Amino acid sequence: MGLRVDLTFDCVDAVSLAEFWKSALGYVDEPPPAPFATREEWVASFGEEEGEGGAAWLEDPAGVGPRLSLLDVPEPKVAKNRLHIDIRVGRSDDQWERVVAKSGELVAAGGSVLTVVDGHHIVMADPEGNEFCVAP
Repeated sequence: MGLRVDLTFDCVDAVSLAEFWKSALGYVDEPPPAPFATREEWVASFGEEEGEGGAAWLEDPAGVGPRLSLLDVPEPKVAKNRLHIDIRVGRSDDQWERVVAKSGELVAAGGSVLTVVDGHHIVMADPEGNEFCVAP
């Protein structure tokens, strides 16, 4: 079996941030692992009390992209991320228009534009300030 890469975000509000990333990437909530009927049951199996911190697990419905785990942590973000996600819209004759359209969707979902490199890519931030790019 080959290796897979999962990405984990430490964040302030995992549930809200998960909604943003589902919109950004077209991801869906990952079901709980067997034999658990809910994520709450699975988390409780580790001795965690309900309400001790939020979390969300997302997956690419096509099974291609990495799994995302979002975990609430008590400490605030204090520095720039050393890793970021690039959202690729695909190369085509209208690729810049597609980059601009996707960034507009993400602003409507709670993201913000940080820098526009006209004709190439747009640097953005999610609702918690994590930087990412939208590019062809």
